[in-house]
Amino acid sequence: MIVKSEVLTARGRRTRAALVDAGREAFAMQPLDGVRIDDVCARAGVSHGTFYTYFDSKEALFREVAGVVVGEMFTASVVGPAVSGAPYERIEAANRLYLRAWAANSRLVRMLEQAATTDESFAGLLLELREVFVRRGAEGLRRLQDQGLADPTLDPRLTAIMLGGMVEHFAHVWLDLGEHADEAAAVDLLTKLWARAIGLTPTSTSPPDWSSSRSAASPPHPTEPPSPPDADPLEPPR
Repeated sequence: MIVKSEVLTARGRRTRAALVDAGREAFAMQPLDGVRIDDVCARAGVSHGTFYTYFDSKEALFREVAGVVVGEMFTASVVGPAVSGAPYERIEAANRLYLRAWAANSRLVRMLEQAATTDESFAGLLLELREVFVRRGAEGLRRLQDQGLADPTLDPRLTAIMLGGMVEHFAHVWLDLGEHADEAAAVDLLTKLWARAIGLTPTSTSPPDWSSSRSAASPPHPTEPPSPPDADPLEPPR
């Protein structure tokens, strides 16, 4: 019987955490098919039988590891209060932080993507994990639209998915496939492309005239209550 995490004792939580850490190390070194449960148990210092107290399979452990990794990437790419409140500067900071978070976890992310091509449960997990980035980006774009700083004809969710995909794909090509690029130059260009796509300029502080970009087929974003002055501006989704 699998023991649910919410009913674990302190010792049980430590054992489960040790298995997750051990699984993360193992998955970072070998493909999913190459990882053996006995190897994970040896790394965690537990018996083979103990593993099945907490996880019913190697795949279940990998799902847990993937969730931890994506959660860390999300946290690592959050722009804190130390960065200026100017939207352009915060997008730039978020892009930089995301690339660095990707560099630390790219193998495990790509392993999840590969597993998702053949297993519907992994595909669902991948969509769930990416949703947190998409939601953050869409909410940020809505705030900028409400403030009159971003093109109101853009669909926030689809824009977040597309622009986030641009940054994620570049991270893969640059960090996984070896495309040569200087980090500062890459972040600068990504930010320019992102900002231009939503109609934001580095010095945007007042609403531009969007009348020329509107059409009957692209109505402006519905009016929502404006964000308070200290609300976080847009941060790129992934």
